[in-house]
Amino acid sequence: MRALVAMSGGVDSSVAAALMIEAGYDVVGVTLKQWVGAGGAMPTAGCCTVSDAEDARRVAAQLDVPYYVLDYVDEFAEAVVEPFGASYLAGITPNPCIECNRKVRFAALLDRTAELDADVLVTGHHARVQHAEDGWHLLRAVDGTKDQSYVLHMLGQAELSRIRLPIGEMTKAEVRRRAAEMGLRTAAKPDSQDICFVGSGDYRDFLSENFPETALPGPVVDTAGTELGEHDGVSGFTIGQRRGLGIAVGEARYVVDIDPAERTVVVGTYEDLLVDGCTVSDVSFTSGSTPSSSAVTVKVRYRSDAVGANLQGSGSDWEVAFDEPHPAPAPGQAAVFYDDDRVLGGGTITGVSRS
Repeated sequence: MRALVAMSGGVDSSVAAALMIEAGYDVVGVTLKQWVGAGGAMPTAGCCTVSDAEDARRVAAQLDVPYYVLDYVDEFAEAVVEPFGASYLAGITPNPCIECNRKVRFAALLDRTAELDADVLVTGHHARVQHAEDGWHLLRAVDGTKDQSYVLHMLGQAELSRIRLPIGEMTKAEVRRRAAEMGLRTAAKPDSQDICFVGSGDYRDFLSENFPETALPGPVVDTAGTELGEHDGVSGFTIGQRRGLGIAVGEARYVVDIDPAERTVVVGTYEDLLVDGCTVSDVSFTSGSTPSSSAVTVKVRYRSDAVGANLQGSGSDWEVAFDEPHPAPAPGQAAVFYDDDRVLGGGTITGVSRS
């Protein structure tokens, strides 16, 4: 049995590779080169850097497995970076990691899995894949604080049947302990939280440099249209934001709307932020079919808790009705549906509904 292991240069994928060797697989390690800086070099700050690739290469050498770097720079720029800028121009808050998983990473890696005659693709994501009588299930990770099932919700049966996520059965502390026991150089390496093509800087600086229209000033107004201040660009705001509004008012204010055409940011009270539901497009379900029950829990932000809701719709367009009024989610983010620990599917939030 052969496994293609996506090696990011971090501790999770390093241990994933080692665990597959322990399980008796012939392992091939690969890193996707997705972004380059000036002069065509891999970035030196953030994640997916040249040092990350070097860490992956050294771990592969330590494990005595072949290792390759695959060039997907053009595909990544077209599918992820350009839509990232376009989204902010439209007043939308994108999730580039989800778009990368949806349009680049898993498609590219599964293609290479087949080309290399490998049986499975392995990544270091904190999530679980399990087989049951009714098919393949995507589940939350054992370590809820590190769970990444939210960013994998687009995977269907064809993908899940070929993917293994060994790290999902372990806590982060267990992963680091195993890495240390194996003497892996990444055992104590910090996790990266950066957007790979932004690096360790501010995403707004990246946008203003590469998409200057996002940095044009405009007014900050309340829900009655009264101007409260001026901002330096709509890219600095997302629905639900409370801090960094650049205004001085007594009561806490939240971003409740963004009008990119007028370059206007609208702020209101917490009550103004509450909505009854949201519309979701490009919906897919991990099972390939509609859930048997409309009652689900839903996450509308990566770091938020799942809340009770009901689903109504068909095809790729669905309506989510929250059980209780909920702070408005940001268009462009994902709504991911769960049944307990099982991921049912999800899609992209396109709007909100109020009674």
